[in-house]
Amino acid sequence: MRRVSLASPPNTPLYRVTLFYGPDQAEGPPARLCCVFNVKKRSWKGGIQVAVEVEEAQLDRLGRAIGFDAWLDGILIGRPEAERADYRFRARDLFVQAVCAQKLDLAIAAGLSQENCTLPPARWSAELEAAVLATPDRITAQVLAELDLPAP
Repeated sequence: MRRVSLASPPNTPLYRVTLFYGPDQAEGPPARLCCVFNVKKRSWKGGIQVAVEVEEAQLDRLGRAIGFDAWLDGILIGRPEAERADYRFRARDLFVQAVCAQKLDLAIAAGLSQENCTLPPARWSAELEAAVLATPDRITAQVLAELDLPAP
């Protein structure tokens, strides 16, 4: 007699999110950066594009609050100066992408309709601050993985 396993299959994410491009400067004041993500929900026939905008002032504030530059300097100790400059440049873009992805997660949790949209800088701003400050390791882990650097 064959036994049937009652174990549940692993959870499949409800959304598949992929960075399309960014960060890029968004038009108009205040100074802000934008990352565009492709978002596909399992039940949708097609995906959507979501442009996530964050003010540069908020990005700077968040970077200082979690000690991003000091953390990065510690990670890069012992590497040649030219290599460190390249890592710093790339890490800044990755930081912005990670913050934008976290803002997108907030919007997804609140519910996204199946249409292309823009999340303006003021939308989810306070919630984004709280989320980044509560989980700075999420940002740094994502940056480390993309830079292909070992964890400290």
